[in-house]
Amino acid sequence: MQKYADIDNDSGVDSFEIKDSSITVWFKGTTRAYTYSYSVAGQHHVEKMKQLALAGDGLNAYINYNVKFKYDH
Repeated sequence: MQKYADIDNDSGVDSFEIKDSSITVWFKGTTRAYTYSYSVAGQHHVEKMKQLALAGDGLNAYINYNVKFKYDH
């Protein structure tokens, strides 16, 4: 697990973990992990989320607008 940099200090994302075909995200104020995988969220979205996570900016907004409920159950 890696701490999300949140360079603008305006994100609900606390930390994340990147794997080959998924990204797991932990949000502030909750202990639940949300895993977004190729099979549910789609490869394009997961790869974009990985980029945003590593950049430390835009991940929370991207999730809300594109894949909010497309996590693995």
